[in-house]
Amino acid sequence: MSQGRAEASVLSQELATVGVLVRRDLLRFVREKSRVVGALLQPLILWWMLGSGMASTFRLPGAEQVGYLEYFFPGVIVMVVLFTAIFATMSVIEDRHSGFLQAVLVAPGSRVSLVLGKSVGSACVALAHGALFLLLLPLSGFALGAVHWLPLLCGLGLTCLALCALGFAVAWWLDSTAGYHVVMSLVLLPLWILSGAMFPARAGSVLATIANCNPMSYAVSAVRRGLYGAALPAAMVPAGRSAWLELAVLGGFTLLSAAIALYACQRKR
Repeated sequence: MSQGRAEASVLSQELATVGVLVRRDLLRFVREKSRVVGALLQPLILWWMLGSGMASTFRLPGAEQVGYLEYFFPGVIVMVVLFTAIFATMSVIEDRHSGFLQAVLVAPGSRVSLVLGKSVGSACVALAHGALFLLLLPLSGFALGAVHWLPLLCGLGLTCLALCALGFAVAWWLDSTAGYHVVMSLVLLPLWILSGAMFPARAGSVLATIANCNPMSYAVSAVRRGLYGAALPAAMVPAGRSAWLELAVLGGFTLLSAAIALYACQRKR
């Protein structure tokens, strides 16, 4: 009986630590309006400028009715999530400098709860940013009634968790926010560019091979599948992909990122 109470006490401490960290990130999201505007405005400008410039020349084989603004929109949603994940997990470095991270480390909760709390909290912020960008759906050519919301949010949620856990691992090792931003941009932006978000990869090409090995490509195609629903043009996603495969790859990416974050956090700096 006493052992059961001890285990329940440990679990409650872990959950309390996770809850405090998630709540702190959500409050920061609500209060720091400049970060919200910055994370949304830059992708919005990029989507509008590139979409307008490429509109007259873009032709998607097998789906000629799809304009570039429509084709590019799912990729921009993933970009919003990516940028927000970078900004949100950068707070690990800021928390270390302010002393908050040291206070968490000496609290009763374990480092597992620290990784989980920061990753989930940052992922909630990233998902909220992506949801705000979805308000532009009527302007992008998508029909709200055709959207499959559950697979769309599942795909975005897994992407947010994976990126935030990966960001936590990088931020744990770095002391400079500028250095962290450079490292994350050098790793994640090329992955996003080569995901098929900006341009389709011709089947059998080197870019198609890279996309098939790139987890961000599965994030983009999962978002496209959710936005189009049953009306998804076959040319919008690589051949041979299914919704279950996309979610499975994103789930594996999330587990791998979480394992890297846990490994980094267990090691002393």
